[in-house]
Amino acid sequence: MARVPNPDLGDLRGLIACPRCDLLHHTQQLSDGERAKCARCGSLLIWPRTGAFLHVVAFSFTGMILMIGAIFFPFLKISAQGLSHESSIFGVAMAFSDGWIAPLALAVLAMIVALPVFRFAALIYTLWPLANGRPAYRHSTTVFRLVEELQPWAMAEIFIIGTAVALVKVAGLASVSLGPAFWAFCVLIIVIALKNSFMSNWTIWDAISQK
Repeated sequence: MARVPNPDLGDLRGLIACPRCDLLHHTQQLSDGERAKCARCGSLLIWPRTGAFLHVVAFSFTGMILMIGAIFFPFLKISAQGLSHESSIFGVAMAFSDGWIAPLALAVLAMIVALPVFRFAALIYTLWPLANGRPAYRHSTTVFRLVEELQPWAMAEIFIIGTAVALVKVAGLASVSLGPAFWAFCVLIIVIALKNSFMSNWTIWDAISQK
């Protein structure tokens, strides 16, 4: 495990900024299994792993399938006093599609579905040629930059956590049955966590610039 020191700022080439404290460091090539940490706060900066690109592509493809399926499959069913209602994510969004709250439907679909799917597709576009030892596709730099910039707005994980909290309160008032879409979102959280464990942004940027 390596800690990269604070550099001389006379030459800005080959520098990496800590994502937490913004301390600049000189980059260096690490062997598989080694990690570079920030000298100030200890945040991970570089952690190359063998086959990481292919793993990220596989998890991204899996995430896309889960997300697309979760849109239309039933999410949950609520029953109370002999009445029941079953709905999907798409159905919930469409319920807000009329009148002045129509932008809410777009926001729901964009942040919960569209942005995560786009990020998965963008990662596949960026890493597929690199995983196969070929030059990066055209505009890979722009596409991967979008992946990083849109990360705070892709809220699939936040949605399922918020839903779980809400269901705890609703369960006392009605009978709640969880549908396949709910479990697809739960699996999606695990897939995203596994994907992130293989991602080293600096390694990806370095591979894009060299190919």
